Amino acid sequence: MKSMTGYGYKEKSDERMSLSVELKSYNNRFLEIFVNLPPYLSPLEPRLREYVSSRCERGKVELSLRAKELSAAVSVSIDEGTAVAYLAAIRKLSAALGLDEPVRLSTILSLDGVLQAEKSRDPERYWSAVEPVLADAFGQFESARVREGAATEKDILAHLATLRGCVEEVSLHAPEMEAAIKDNIRVRFREVLGDAVDEARVLTETAVLLVKYSVSEELSRLRSHLVEFESETGRNSAPGKKLDFLCQEINREVNTIGSKSPVLEVSRAVIRMKDALENIREQLRNVE
Repeated sequence: MKSMTGYGYKEKSDERMSLSVELKSYNNRFLEIFVNLPPYLSPLEPRLREYVSSRCERGKVELSLRAKELSAAVSVSIDEGTAVAYLAAIRKLSAALGLDEPVRLSTILSLDGVLQAEKSRDPERYWSAVEPVLADAFGQFESARVREGAATEKDILAHLATLRGCVEEVSLHAPEMEAAIKDNIRVRFREVLGDAVDEARVLTETAVLLVKYSVSEELSRLRSHLVEFESETGRNSAPGKKLDFLCQEINREVNTIGSKSPVLEVSRAVIRMKDALENIREQLRNVE
């Protein structure tokens, strides 16, 4: 079990480049990835997204990449057409003003657009520098998620044990619930018919109500859901969605038991189950 909350940071510098990678994540129903990087590294964005999406299943993940080139191959080109146009314009102006001065090369070169410098932007070269830094940052990020996830799992399993204890408590009171139903029927018949109570009719009505108000099926389904819940936490590295669904099913059975119970102890056990279940659901909001 992993938390959806994590943080990782790594920086590295060499003679060519200074790099830093920061990863942050928060809880979210689905996977959302936000990438912040310099414009000239934008060709790497698809790879960065794929790197994160292949390792995270849910959560809002923010990846920030900062880079500063310390040395890079630069190619310089001359725009001869622009230089010739500048020269012609300068000579024309000199003639118009009656000046006779030589046009220096340094003057032409200093004019805008004559010299054009361009750095070599090779995505593969950048990726080879970024990937190891990203891997180290993600290692820290993943360790934080696993560490917090282990603490969350421990807390969830403690509440799950509370649920199990309450299920067994309700099971112990099931015969008491049936006896209360029988007594209630007999009291109502006596209120209407007095002592002329038809025992067969009482038994028939009791059987009908026991079918309607018995909680044996709910208890059976609850036990099954709790077993499945614990198994899912052990076998699935990202069980959040499945566990949330199981919580809904458990809540449905608990509510049904509460609505059927005329026994005070069962009602109290239902309240404890709802409290434990609410705590579990609160924790699951941050489970991947």
